[in-house]
Amino acid sequence: MSEHRATISWARGGADFGYRNYPRDHQWRFEAGVEVPASAAPAYLGNPGRVDPEQAFVASLSSCHMLTFLAFASREGFIVDSYEDQAVGFLEKKAGKLAVTRVELRPKIVFSGPKTPSPEDIDRLHANAHQECFIANSVSTTVSVFPAP
Repeated sequence: MSEHRATISWARGGADFGYRNYPRDHQWRFEAGVEVPASAAPAYLGNPGRVDPEQAFVASLSSCHMLTFLAFASREGFIVDSYEDQAVGFLEKKAGKLAVTRVELRPKIVFSGPKTPSPEDIDRLHANAHQECFIANSVSTTVSVFPAP
């Protein structure tokens, strides 16, 4: 149906290649020319001023859920003014290996207009968004949604 490309670039830059010494900083480049400075997580000797893969994974799930939620809300005639999610991913052991086993989404959504959703509508919109989110459908991570009241 579609392809999505990313170029990941890293260079040693003359540093010693011992485990504690080689640089973790690298670049993610996307089709539109967008570049993201990336690194390993600080716990793995990465640069805390750059995005790490675990953060990007959590952000991808959150972003996909949000975009799918917005699509469903729009189709049902609800007006969303803002959406902010403080998503958290949990790196834990799974079958003896580290994995992001679960992600908690905590969206705070502001609606306006003549038609505002009930709490049941919001729960249904989130359930539909979760079922249709491409990223959530691609991973085994448990994704839970806890909407702000």
